Amino acid sequence: MITASLSPNTEFDDVFIAVKTFSMPWLWKKGDAILAVEEWFRSYFNVETAVLFSSGRMAEMAILQSFKIGKGDEVLVQAFTCVAVPNSVLWAGARPVFVDIDASGNIDVGDAQQKVTPQTKAMIVQHTFGIAADIKAIVDFCTLHNLILIEDCAHSLGMRVGGKLLGTFADAAFFSFGRDKVISSVWGGIAIINNSKPKESRRLSTLKDSRHFPSYTFIAKQLLHPLLFFVSMPLYRVGIGKVFIAIFRALSLISLPIFPIEYKGGMPKELVTRYPNAFARLILNQLKKLDRYTRMRSETTDGYKTIIGKSNKIKTFKTPFGATYLRFPILVSDKSTLIRDAKKDGILLGNWYGHVIDPKGVSFESIGYIKGSCPKAEEVSKHILNLPTRLTEKERARVYSFLLRHV
Repeated sequence: MITASLSPNTEFDDVFIAVKTFSMPWLWKKGDAILAVEEWFRSYFNVETAVLFSSGRMAEMAILQSFKIGKGDEVLVQAFTCVAVPNSVLWAGARPVFVDIDASGNIDVGDAQQKVTPQTKAMIVQHTFGIAADIKAIVDFCTLHNLILIEDCAHSLGMRVGGKLLGTFADAAFFSFGRDKVISSVWGGIAIINNSKPKESRRLSTLKDSRHFPSYTFIAKQLLHPLLFFVSMPLYRVGIGKVFIAIFRALSLISLPIFPIEYKGGMPKELVTRYPNAFARLILNQLKKLDRYTRMRSETTDGYKTIIGKSNKIKTFKTPFGATYLRFPILVSDKSTLIRDAKKDGILLGNWYGHVIDPKGVSFESIGYIKGSCPKAEEVSKHILNLPTRLTEKERARVYSFLLRHV
């Protein structure tokens, strides 16, 4: 089964490392892998400070806290996003202010200009699906209004604009290692801070040091995740794999990517923890494959662009500033039919962001989103689907064949 969302990065070597680590519980919490991951990010982004956290959203919150953004402050975030982004603002004590999107699916500086106030202290720019936002205009906007700029690079690790890595244009940036991100350790994230911000860097490190490691039960569950999906996905198309996943979830062997408490702006206690060494061992192996994964995604999307460029039925976002697609977004009139037909062909399409603030069931009142305030984002969410991009040549041919029959 080809998928954009159910652990699409997992390969046999990842499963081997997960199983090997599972058998060595003395390495689950503390160990050298943590320092190795942080050093990789310091070197790659040429920064002095890179700090691991339990998730991308906790890394985001830690950055806000490091810049002393909290009660009474406003933070500009885009609509057409996951609830994790505005939740982190709420957890820091500040108020998210939602900004509409432009034709690239990223934050619209023009709309931001209408929503900035004297209480606005920061902007979080999300490079949606790995499509670069208009970072020059955003930097100029933040400079004009004296705002802290934070890059959300959950979808864009390794991507460059004008030869410069995304994540280095801002005062700080965060990355996610969730199960369906560029690289994955099931949970986890990292924050980096610009070298010109030494006080904030010290605060960031202190925040990590103040937290305890997650329980052995939580760590064990995540180490099982690569194995469970590696076994289930080949059998998904015949129904057995889907049953396996349902059973694993019923037995609480698989964690949900969003905890129920988060739908109403709450903070899960499971995430107020440090990033453990067991997860770092997984992500170190994934980092070795980053360049290969990036090439695979680029090669896949070249084909998508050619096919969709000739289509009257399917559209996509504009990419004026470059992209290395984590997922390739398409806009269609009949989502349900395309999802059904794709599943028959053994392809599970992604649904980021099928709701203006994903996932379905998020309480707009709890997170401060006012319906109708971001009409472009609301309209796009009705039509969006995502195609997988980290595909082998054989998988690519299958997805291309499916697309060609529906354009």
